[in-house]
Amino acid sequence: MLKPIFLSVCLATAGFAPAQAPRPFSIHDMLAMDRIQEFRVSPDGKTIAFTCSVTDMEANRRRSGLWLAGMDGALQRLTPENMSAFSPRWSKDGMVYFISTKSGSSQVWRINPQESRVTTQVTDLPLGVGAMEVSPTGDSLILSMAVFPGKTPDETKKIHDERSKIKSSGMVYDQLFVRHWDIWKDGTRSHIFHVNLKTGKAKDLMPDLDGDAPTMPFGGSEEYAVSPDGKTLIFTARLEGRQEPWSTNLDLWEVPVDGSKAPERITANLATDTHPVFSPDGKTLAYTAMTRPGYEADRLDLVIRDMASKRERRIVVRADDGKFGDRSVSEFIWGLDGKEIFCTADHLGQVAIFAVDVAKGTARIVFADGAASSPCFLANGRLVFGRNTMTSPLELFTIGADAKGLTPLTKINEARLKATLMGAPEQFTFTGAKDDVVYGYIVKPINLDPAKKYPVAFLIHGGPQGSFGNSFHYRWNPQAYAGAGYAVVMIDFHGSTGYGQDFTDAINGDWGGAPFEDLMKGLDAAVKKYPFLDEKRVGALGASYGGYMINWIAGQAPDRFRALICHDGNLDERIAYFNTEELWFPEWEHEGTPWENPDGYNKHNPIDHVDKWKTPHLVIHGAKDYRVVYTQGLSTFTALQRRGVPSRLLIFPDENHWVLKPANSIQWHETVIEWLDRWVKQQ
Repeated sequence: MLKPIFLSVCLATAGFAPAQAPRPFSIHDMLAMDRIQEFRVSPDGKTIAFTCSVTDMEANRRRSGLWLAGMDGALQRLTPENMSAFSPRWSKDGMVYFISTKSGSSQVWRINPQESRVTTQVTDLPLGVGAMEVSPTGDSLILSMAVFPGKTPDETKKIHDERSKIKSSGMVYDQLFVRHWDIWKDGTRSHIFHVNLKTGKAKDLMPDLDGDAPTMPFGGSEEYAVSPDGKTLIFTARLEGRQEPWSTNLDLWEVPVDGSKAPERITANLATDTHPVFSPDGKTLAYTAMTRPGYEADRLDLVIRDMASKRERRIVVRADDGKFGDRSVSEFIWGLDGKEIFCTADHLGQVAIFAVDVAKGTARIVFADGAASSPCFLANGRLVFGRNTMTSPLELFTIGADAKGLTPLTKINEARLKATLMGAPEQFTFTGAKDDVVYGYIVKPINLDPAKKYPVAFLIHGGPQGSFGNSFHYRWNPQAYAGAGYAVVMIDFHGSTGYGQDFTDAINGDWGGAPFEDLMKGLDAAVKKYPFLDEKRVGALGASYGGYMINWIAGQAPDRFRALICHDGNLDERIAYFNTEELWFPEWEHEGTPWENPDGYNKHNPIDHVDKWKTPHLVIHGAKDYRVVYTQGLSTFTALQRRGVPSRLLIFPDENHWVLKPANSIQWHETVIEWLDRWVKQQ
């Protein structure tokens, strides 16, 4: 049992207590929040190991370590403060395995939570370790490493070492991908290995497959599963050869954990199949699957596969048995008795937990207030899950499988939250495009005086298949604007997730149509409903698709906003196709290639309306963004400057599609708030 050490905060912020009256929430408060990330429940169901990270401003990065939480919420630090640690995984004997870079590369380490807390390095592999799990039998690890096809880890390292000695810097490619997300491809592939804990030897379980498993750039251990008896591995892989950049086909493969046979593909669906999870008895496999090839935002359904007969059936998760329509499954686990599956899904501006009856295919809502993540079971049969809201970072909560008894388990940011003033969020609806009900949120400015008029920050989400819902966002946090004296309005326009697949699909081929109509009508509805909003002082800002929309608004509603802010947004959808690396996205969204369907790219293209631009415009871009390439930002700024529109450009040479480094995040927010203050806040 854990020694009860009650803490309200984690790591570097331990002992913090507010000494003054609460202050307006700012980017500095956001960065100061401790972030609970991955968490896993011990085999006996009584202890939770989790990663907690803090901002290290001197190093300009996040630092992470491992902590333990008991069923009563008592907290203990598990790993030393001077040791980076993440991805905690329990073995059946109660040991915690994790990944650390302490030895110079990402390797697996181990610690005994009940004894000396001495950390022991478990692997000393020639390459850094990626996704990692401990086999249910406790005698081996399943992990990933990036190797050259047909080469061992030792041979791969030798090739890397030889390349580092070459003085020329040219890179030669014969096929796409050339770049992906934020890296130039070097020819390696992520492969899954079995590592014997006694011998330390690593065996490639997919040596002859020229593909990635887990899939790049974001796949992790959720993309593979080991059977309860430890004999079978099911993994997700992408093997599309030259078609890889325009295909969303992910398949499941089966292979003996000992590598005695070659992997066998077990799915034939040409769309995405992923996230395999074995039932408690190992007789059934559940996974998520899309239906339409090429569409990355298609609905993910549950597929139930009998391992013996190989028969499958699909379950479409419908909120409250269809009352709210269909939902796209995200994370999920099996119930303890194997009769239900508990999954998360976007739901009307929340991320809810659903319980799905495996036999009947019906679903019920267990929790739907805030953004839920990673549900798992404690020894008492209650679910433990992460929950964050617009007014709180992620904390751990428990709830009964019957949806009763929501209880906070951790409060690591309680003191910091009490030290800040936040705006009150409120959800509203209105009639948008196609006469559909559309949802939005307002976040009121701090210390609201209803008799006053407040400037408005109008936030537009990216994706475009995404949502600005009830969650604590670390890049687009509405509280940063509420703390700066603004009211915040956010609209989940057609294309957003959590309202049924038909609503999500509505944006396909209509980027500047129904979504733009929703945004304009949503702002009108908010102004009418909340008299303290000053409709004459509104600034609009967005990233990715939201950045595209800012550039579209510049030409479609040049008199509507006092200022615009475009982060990583396209100016020209035609040339953007040839700039990006994930071609499946524009090919689906614009219904073909630019030469097959030029009208799909011309229909709502911001570059064709630059002649109307006149709104002061801040442009921000990351130079390592290889999806929405930085030349689009430079082009936007060039157009603004040539037209004489008040404009500013902020480029981050070391950031990708997101701004991740703390110092850069501070500069981003200070630049954005200053731009809003200059053009919007003034009466």
